[in-house]
Amino acid sequence: MERLALLFVIIGALNWGLIGLFQFDLVASLFGGAESIVSRIVYTLVGLFGVYAIKVLFTDREETPT
Repeated sequence: MERLALLFVIIGALNWGLIGLFQFDLVASLFGGAESIVSRIVYTLVGLFGVYAIKVLFTDREETPT
């Protein structure tokens, strides 16, 4: 689950970087505009996984011996 969250956070970060640098919304152009249902689902998943990533960030993890 953590890898999936990281993947969506990276997608969101790259998309926002493209918006900031080039005014180009990759998610919207791939899925039919910012208002399309698929784009809205992707944006929602990015947001939800971002919230989950906050939890992961502040969760102590046990180190496994190597």
